[in-house]
Amino acid sequence: MNQRTQGGGRRGPRDGAARQDRVAVVLYTADLRVHDHPPLRSALAEADLVVPLFVRDPAVDAAGFASPNRLSFLADALADLDAALRERGGRLVFREGPLVAEVLAVAAEAGADEVHMAAGVSRFAAEREERLRRELESAGRRLRVHDAVCTVLAPGAVTPSGKDHFAVFTPYFRRWSATAPRAVGGAPRRVPVPDVGSARLPSPKVARRSPGLVPGGESAGRERFRRWLAGGVDDYEDRHDDLAGDATSRLSPYLHFGCLSAAELVERARRHGEAGAEAFVRQLAWRDFHHQVLAARPAAAFEDYRGRGDRWRGEGPEVEAWREGRTGYPIVDAAMRQLRHEGWMHNRGRLLAASFLTKTLYVDWRIGAAHFLDLLVDGDVANNQLNWQWVAGTGTDTRPNRVLNPLAQARRFDPNGDYVRRWVPELADAALPGGRVHQPWKAADGERPDYPDPVVALDDGLARFRDARGLD
Repeated sequence: MNQRTQGGGRRGPRDGAARQDRVAVVLYTADLRVHDHPPLRSALAEADLVVPLFVRDPAVDAAGFASPNRLSFLADALADLDAALRERGGRLVFREGPLVAEVLAVAAEAGADEVHMAAGVSRFAAEREERLRRELESAGRRLRVHDAVCTVLAPGAVTPSGKDHFAVFTPYFRRWSATAPRAVGGAPRRVPVPDVGSARLPSPKVARRSPGLVPGGESAGRERFRRWLAGGVDDYEDRHDDLAGDATSRLSPYLHFGCLSAAELVERARRHGEAGAEAFVRQLAWRDFHHQVLAARPAAAFEDYRGRGDRWRGEGPEVEAWREGRTGYPIVDAAMRQLRHEGWMHNRGRLLAASFLTKTLYVDWRIGAAHFLDLLVDGDVANNQLNWQWVAGTGTDTRPNRVLNPLAQARRFDPNGDYVRRWVPELADAALPGGRVHQPWKAADGERPDYPDPVVALDDGLARFRDARGLD
């Protein structure tokens, strides 16, 4: 079990009353589950009583990580976690306020010697961890940080010779595949919790922006994975880019909140043994790859990983048309409307929407990344920001100047136009294949549908990009 013990607190009774039971706090962050949870397992092995704690920290809102969709999913996940703990004789302790202060207060109230938590990779998480370690140490307590709770391998578990991280996926994947992950654990039978005060959990009916948002929580995630492993994963290798077929796992929200263990998914997928399962495992490796890049280069969340001297364009009518799904390119607009309705988008749609914004419109990737984070329920700083940079050509892509043509992509990945017609209803009766997006549109009755002209000609957008990158 990978863990880092920080601080040198004393053991035994404290805070007045004598205590015979040893108490530990398990601080939940983005690991909202009971199955395969190393901090919880370690705390239960070493303490008599455990306080499972989640703190709703206003600093998360101030940092821009909270959004209505994610808060709604979070409320579901917390309610489900509380129910799972109650089935095991425990409960979730919920507090609201500055995280460090609330953890210190709970530890003092419970007489806890140690606080266990999962490691994060963002600069925000690292700074929060350091503040908590310092304050706990001052109070005579210890912080124990567990690696590889939210990923399969911990960032830094595999590195190239003489470097602190892999900058290219393929060699990373070779090393990742050859490295044994930690052992996967089950859920505990009992979680004894001391008498500690708790605020009321947030209502699962909190406001959301996307009416098609999926329910959150470990129970929903495990059931979705069970059904997909039984009936969808075998075709994943051949169909994962099929926009209309919707043949992906849709597990990313549950991975983002830690409702599912990435290590457990890999173990079960490999046990399944089909080619589709291996293709799915590769996607989990991409997730680990981005986490290890961000852990080594935290500034990549907001700065170019590899600068190209870009003079990006900023906000304007074209950007607003992109946000609204009114660019005049149906495959792009369908993806953007799916995002708004579901708080989720097919991965191929994400690539197309990002390429259109950054390469065709030549708009700063940070504008697109911020919009995605505002709506995506799986909005993860590592994966969202670094995937945007990959598409924009400022990240780890070895072909930084590639441009995805939305016409060619539509013909390839939505050949019959089913995905477009699903999400762009004004084109539902258009007598054209889904890949054709040239104006004027002709509906089945001969009338033009209420659909905009393209915001830019593809040739003009390509010429502008190539000129900006100095490629001509």
